[in-house]
Amino acid sequence: MTAAFAPFERKMREAGLPDVAVRSFAAAFSALVSGASGTLSQREIEPVDAVPDAADLKGLERAGAEALTRTVVIKLNGGLGTSMGMTRAKSLLTVKDGLSFLDLIARQIVRLRERHGVAVPLVLMDSFRTQADSLAVLTRYGRLSGPLAPDFLQHKVPRIAADGLGPIAWPKQPEHEWCPPGHGDIYAALLSSGELEAMLAAGYRSAFVSNSDNLGAVLDLALLGWFAESRTPFAMEVKQRSHADRKGGHLARSKTGGLTLREVAQCPEDERQSFEDVSRWRFFNTNNLWIDLEALHAALAAHQGVLPLPLIKNEKPVDPEDPASPRVIQLETAMGAAIALFEGAQAVRVPDERFVPVKTTGDLLRVRSDAYRRDAEECVVPAPGGLGGAIVVELDAGHFRSVTALEQRTPHGPPSLVHCRRLRVRGDVRFGRGVVIEGDVTLEAPTGGHLDVPDGARIS
Repeated sequence: MTAAFAPFERKMREAGLPDVAVRSFAAAFSALVSGASGTLSQREIEPVDAVPDAADLKGLERAGAEALTRTVVIKLNGGLGTSMGMTRAKSLLTVKDGLSFLDLIARQIVRLRERHGVAVPLVLMDSFRTQADSLAVLTRYGRLSGPLAPDFLQHKVPRIAADGLGPIAWPKQPEHEWCPPGHGDIYAALLSSGELEAMLAAGYRSAFVSNSDNLGAVLDLALLGWFAESRTPFAMEVKQRSHADRKGGHLARSKTGGLTLREVAQCPEDERQSFEDVSRWRFFNTNNLWIDLEALHAALAAHQGVLPLPLIKNEKPVDPEDPASPRVIQLETAMGAAIALFEGAQAVRVPDERFVPVKTTGDLLRVRSDAYRRDAEECVVPAPGGLGGAIVVELDAGHFRSVTALEQRTPHGPPSLVHCRRLRVRGDVRFGRGVVIEGDVTLEAPTGGHLDVPDGARIS
């Protein structure tokens, strides 16, 4: 294995990656060449029937307010939004009322500070490609990171040639030779950057961690109070799994009794139907996590800086725009999988409003519409009388895959969706000004042509 890994180590050292990143990738590569499948069979786990419910935590807001001075907010901000045709930080995408994800996150922190008189720090986990633009946006709001650095960088790792298991070479676009190692890299990146030590030295003991593209992931005082009083080292927010979540990671229990997380990439192919059984695997990981920073520091020390997170193996073409290009293997980990490493870790059920991700242009159209509004705390929440996240928006990928394509077809803004249950758009459909969609609607353009929905149309 040492000889096989040598070219990877050389490549990573030449790129200036820290020792902990090299050792972490070495552990993942060793598992790969040793035949690790990266799968987790249902024979190794059991369903979780019940977890504490956030609805029962009322009264813990005061404890949460007292814990604010020891709490930091961390946002995962390394994504580029390539699935929606973007080439820069996804968090800079305008999502509501002319504001980007990052604007909303910053405004939420500012509002939290004003309301409680506590300078809660905001820290980003950036990638090399998102750092400069994102930090430039944050400067509009002053120094939100307090005594801490405003961000730390996630690592990058080499992609592996599926044929031969060596480092892939792609001189035409060398950036395709690298990939992020999944958001499970947050733990090693916190350590190698010195940010974890800085947080502890400044007196911070708890971190609320979430994705920057989840509009529902705001610091909640009742949840913080519960986390502080329970003294659990690690907590995961989960929601009741629905049909829409059937392909997402679910909570499970190991045979030894601890909680664990299983992602769809870890599911054996012959168990896919069971994986998608939302009545059996009831709880969906929102990727909103609460972490005891001292417990994390101790766990990292116990494992020499490399947490033994389950391997996730993804295979894809080296050039995402060319399906015929050579196949590569990406080795990744999920940050939620760390729930299995902390004795006493817990999960807490939260309402759907705390999980409002924007992964597709359909999600973006729904959130930009009147089905959501901004409240006084700068949170994006379902509008009264609407279905919010339960609204299903299916846009034709051939005409709406990118943000640019969506905006070309909604030049006057999104249609009203507050009274919509489901909107299916097939073909090249273009929306006029003031269009209202109600109930369950399918719009289909003629083959080879387009459909113009006129100004003021009300369709139900």
